Amino acid sequence: METIKKPLELLGYEKIEKYDPENLKKLQYHYKEILGLLGEDVNREGLLETPYRVAKSVQFLTQGYDHNPEEILLSAKFKEDYKQMVIVKDIEIFSMCEHHMIPFIGKAHVAYIPNGYITGLSKIARVVEAYSRRLQVQERLTTQIKNAIQNTLNPLGVAVVIEAKHLCMSMRGVQKQHSVTTTSDFTGAFERAETRAEFISLISSNLS
Repeated sequence: METIKKPLELLGYEKIEKYDPENLKKLQYHYKEILGLLGEDVNREGLLETPYRVAKSVQFLTQGYDHNPEEILLSAKFKEDYKQMVIVKDIEIFSMCEHHMIPFIGKAHVAYIPNGYITGLSKIARVVEAYSRRLQVQERLTTQIKNAIQNTLNPLGVAVVIEAKHLCMSMRGVQKQHSVTTTSDFTGAFERAETRAEFISLISSNLS
């Protein structure tokens, strides 16, 4: 006698991905057109699902447009009498160069000195994610992260440093495989040389 298998019950966490169906349909259509313009046979087996997969992929890679970074910070804003440096470093960044729509990948180091309020540590990383998951240039990304923290927490100072490898420089154009771009932006206390030097020293150190 054949055993009927029951669907597994959810016992814990399940991640559910949702995509805008209308945008997905439009993107899928246009990516199919692009494949044809490249000279590909859009009906061959290996490419039948490619427009759909790419449409989903590009929505995932640009999901930052759907998030408000300042609201993220305000969702976990707490009064706290702490006025020393708070640093979240080595935050992975995956973004898309707005000039060529080719990825740039790296890490962000973010610090602030509270002025009566702190935010959840994960919110700093979420702000980085919200801005990086858009079509970007590294310079603007750096400043946007700084401004979001400054505007919402009003700290004594904010520091942001980003180091990234741009595939538009290594895969095409000048084709320099080992180049890394570093950008920085500072406010308040971090504009003083000694505070900035302490921050740079701490993000450069391996304390673990």
